[in-house]
Amino acid sequence: MTTPEPAGPKARAFSLDEIETTEEIPIPTDPLDRVIGQERAVETARIAAFQRRHLLLVGPPGIGKSMTAQALALHLDRPRTEIRIVHNPENPERPTVELVAREEVYREREAHRSLDGEQIPPTDAPAPVAERLGYRCSRCGFYSLPSDRYCPSCNHVKQTAPGLPEAGSPFRDLVGGILELTVPPGGNQTESVRTTRTRNGVEEVVAYERAGEMIRVLDQKALERRRQLQKESPRKVLVKIDRTTFVMATGASETELLGDVRHDPYGGHPQLGSLPYDRVIPGAIHEAHEGVLFIDELAHLGHLQRQILTAMQEKRFPISGRNPQSGGASVRVDSVPCDFILVGAANIQDLGQILPPLRSRIAGSGYEILLDTTMPDTEANRRRLAQFAAQEIAADGRIPPATRAALDALIREARRRAESIDGRRHALTLRLRELGGLLRTAGDLAMTSHSPRIEAEHIASALERARPIEEQIRATYGSLQGGLHKEATESQRQSLGYYSWNEHPDPGNGYG
Repeated sequence: MTTPEPAGPKARAFSLDEIETTEEIPIPTDPLDRVIGQERAVETARIAAFQRRHLLLVGPPGIGKSMTAQALALHLDRPRTEIRIVHNPENPERPTVELVAREEVYREREAHRSLDGEQIPPTDAPAPVAERLGYRCSRCGFYSLPSDRYCPSCNHVKQTAPGLPEAGSPFRDLVGGILELTVPPGGNQTESVRTTRTRNGVEEVVAYERAGEMIRVLDQKALERRRQLQKESPRKVLVKIDRTTFVMATGASETELLGDVRHDPYGGHPQLGSLPYDRVIPGAIHEAHEGVLFIDELAHLGHLQRQILTAMQEKRFPISGRNPQSGGASVRVDSVPCDFILVGAANIQDLGQILPPLRSRIAGSGYEILLDTTMPDTEANRRRLAQFAAQEIAADGRIPPATRAALDALIREARRRAESIDGRRHALTLRLRELGGLLRTAGDLAMTSHSPRIEAEHIASALERARPIEEQIRATYGSLQGGLHKEATESQRQSLGYYSWNEHPDPGNGYG
């Protein structure tokens, strides 16, 4: 096991008394240090990244669950393998899986770059070759693009037949037994002329190909590599090596989560359609291989939780066509790797809807963490709240920095919300998504008033504008029922059952 990498450099300490605006507040380089007020969750996330453990983060929206998951993913090593799907000529509807190490992928890339060869101007190629490829006129020697059938200089037909010198050309007998017209691998129709040349006293086979305005030259090593590739079964990259280690699957459908096989209207016909291996689509569980699969509102996956559990247990999950009416319904790829860290998130009221076996798997191979909704009102935590404001302003990119007075107003609002929402005195709220929205509203007001800074009065105006819609309705109509009654038309009020609860409200429905 490798030793954990040291944490990145810490942001320098600062005092709220010595800053004028959020521009002076340092933002940590370590993404986990940007998570505010969730020290226990951050410490556990560091362990989970090092030991590859699963996490279940529980708490209300907007307190840092998704931010913690993303920061955890950034602490993982880069993926080590690339997943490919290989055509199975004996049974095309059962493609196979190939895992390729990072080093081999890079070696292959270098080899493929060598297949591009050297590009030279047509004038640098042997004249017979340039004529065979359609660049040089055999009569006047003028050079033009192969797409020009007639020479722009003498209006002579450059070639009597595609790829062949004109009858009577002095080069026809000269090159007839040496040059060979071929079609390069890959099935494209770019013409190629193959001949020999001597380099350093050694004779080698060389090929010249059309490459737009240039001519591509392939030496003997590149040609041998092409022949090797022709012998290999066709394949496609399913999950590339240079991929993100964070995959969000919140609200994903079954096909988005588990993969699928695209429909082919030609039924996989070798000439008209596409082979089954080329139509395989990875799911989020496969794209998260060697990374983090983050699912917010985990309980809302319903029956798909069972597939997630199977993938976590086996670390492999097949990809098959999921639409019985599709041409890919009979295609199946077995044992596709999906070794991911699951970071699930849920609200407290939804815990009962998470499958007990899935909870057991997470707890047995990871951690369940209840996130905090408040933090003590200390000088250190007020600095953290100021750091949060600086991070939000920098991430938004469209609002100006906030002054110290604006930060004081934001801290007072954080103190008020901790007491009014969570009943905690001498505390600061950690429901930071709403607090960030308040800061953005204040920033918009500052921008529209052409102020270079977010001031305390912008925070005060934003508080008025950012009131929840329920409070606005109560202020206007007295109650939610009053608002509904005023908006309903006469016919709606007389309709059977329409807003009937409005006349006999249920005291437990929360609309008092």
